[in-house]
Amino acid sequence: MATAPSKKRSDRMVALLELLQERGPLSLTSIADLLDASAATIRRDVALMASQGLIERTHGGARPLETGTEVPVHLRGGQHPAAKQAIAGVVASLIPAGQHAIGLTGGSTTDAVLRALKGHDDLTIITNSISVGQAAAELDQSRVLIVGGVLRRNSLELIGSLAESTMKLIKVETTILGADGCTVEGGLTTHDKREARTNQLMAERADRVIAAVDSSKLGLQTDAKVVDLQQVDTLVTDAGAPEALLEAIRDLGVEVLVAGGATR
Repeated sequence: MATAPSKKRSDRMVALLELLQERGPLSLTSIADLLDASAATIRRDVALMASQGLIERTHGGARPLETGTEVPVHLRGGQHPAAKQAIAGVVASLIPAGQHAIGLTGGSTTDAVLRALKGHDDLTIITNSISVGQAAAELDQSRVLIVGGVLRRNSLELIGSLAESTMKLIKVETTILGADGCTVEGGLTTHDKREARTNQLMAERADRVIAAVDSSKLGLQTDAKVVDLQQVDTLVTDAGAPEALLEAIRDLGVEVLVAGGATR
């Protein structure tokens, strides 16, 4: 069984992916110079990332895929960690002390929220994410329900009819949604329609819906809609978010909180 890359390698692969997305095709030598790594190391990283469908190898280099690429969940923690931690702190402050049932979708931002909730010791956590469920156990959360279903490799989320049937039976006070994209027209989106449906049901079974979305996702729209923004009570993002877009979201009746910035 293949093992996950080390944190150092994961961080380098995230940097490589972002570099190609920003600059387009690059030679191995250029990538090595920009990332301060050896050409042999970059060659191995490029081969691994190409085999995972994240980038395309070229003769002597690499280039980004023409369509939007979903970053595997084990690499996402290296993307915008400070913003995600700031967002997580704000979201955690919205959860009251005492007994409270929360739904958490998968993703690195919701994982950060879970860790920010460490001081809340009377939570019931419902999730369709293997990684979030494991983190909850490591944080000594005593009531954790992981729904059944088919495991989706890139996100480590459980999806399909079994997951959906379970979601229809639960009720939570707060659902916290992550997303791969967020636009006024498209709402919150992700890469897989079955995953979107499972997460949509988690939102429908909640008294309150909080979207935790870092600014790099704002203005992006991916393949599958989770919910319209009108179904979100509060959006929490970071100070890198464009103010014009935040105003448009507020105009839909959504409370917008900016971690490390002004809120209205």
